[in-house]
Amino acid sequence: MYQNLALLAAFLLAYSIFAGRFESRLLNGPLMFMLAGLILGPAVLGVLQLRIGKEGLKILAELTLAIVLFSDAAKADLKVLRAHEGLPLRLLLIGLPLTILSGWLAGIWLFPQVPLLELAILATLLAPTDAALGNAVVSNPKVPAPVREGLNVESGLNDGICVPVLLMFLALLVEEQTRSPLSLASELFIEELGIGALVGITMTLIAWLLQRYSAKHRWQAPLWSQLTLPGLAILCFATAQALGGSGFIASFVGGLLAGYLFTEQKHHLLEAGEEIASLLSVITWIVFGALVIPWAWESITLNMWIYAVLSLTAIRILPVLISLTGTRFDGETRLFIGWFGPRGLASIVFAVIILDYPLNASRTLIATAACTVLLSVLLHGLSANPWVARLADKTKKGTDIV
Repeated sequence: MYQNLALLAAFLLAYSIFAGRFESRLLNGPLMFMLAGLILGPAVLGVLQLRIGKEGLKILAELTLAIVLFSDAAKADLKVLRAHEGLPLRLLLIGLPLTILSGWLAGIWLFPQVPLLELAILATLLAPTDAALGNAVVSNPKVPAPVREGLNVESGLNDGICVPVLLMFLALLVEEQTRSPLSLASELFIEELGIGALVGITMTLIAWLLQRYSAKHRWQAPLWSQLTLPGLAILCFATAQALGGSGFIASFVGGLLAGYLFTEQKHHLLEAGEEIASLLSVITWIVFGALVIPWAWESITLNMWIYAVLSLTAIRILPVLISLTGTRFDGETRLFIGWFGPRGLASIVFAVIILDYPLNASRTLIATAACTVLLSVLLHGLSANPWVARLADKTKKGTDIV
């Protein structure tokens, strides 16, 4: 245990000191964390011996996603949804459903032996994009503001939108033989989504009222106030799960409401939550590199690689191009928006979640997801800075992107 801890701490220390140097080149955090897990783990050097069982992996994944969902939703500026020709709204309402549909159709072609419902699950878990993996784009001032803000809002909200879709497919999978679709849909929306949303709203309102009361009497301490929103995110998640609802929906809805209610204090209160989410994300990426990639590698086939390439290109880019029809963005900018939909943390967490369900082709689905995430980390990490620089040069020369 102490050897593992020392290795992780040494890696985090070294990366934190030289992060600016790494990320200004063709590298990014997730790529470095994944490679560290892969090289130090059992597959290569074997010095990092992570003994994480299925249940421990599930808890790590669920807590990571809950805090990330809450933080992303709270940070999202919903006013941007309609700005810049409705770019994020187009990506979420047109591009996202078409991406899931395209992924399902590609799965039918490449994996004819896999049940249709399980292919829909695969398409859904690979639909959300990862803001952290695309950080070189969404946080870079060289990227034109409409594109940067649009991609940031999209990546912040699409994982939360995919959660109920994934839950619906999983519920159908479990009970397709025993319940009518109408009964199943009613239970899903009343229990999973309804309880989750109600818990998120209730817990956030209570926290906001308590925070206002405390601020009015000057009872707050700056140090401890940073734990308000991380604590609220975990409270929403755990309470909804305990009551039989979806903790992910509770976290997402709670985050949206917190972003609206806490207004001026939001950014200060979110700092600790983002740091906790970052730490959990680092651990998740290292575990992914050390355990999941070697496990999935034995099952990866040519068709999985083909699906992964299609997932990052045609399955993502064509729906984006369709969703941007009628806008004034030029051709290269549309391709840029379509390409920078990296798959990362949400897809990993969704893949871990489906381990609990009786899928006929679970190994195929998880191996394909791992293959896609691996390819995305490499290709998006290597292409981000060069393409951003090209776009910046284009802007300097006075070429309009819209």
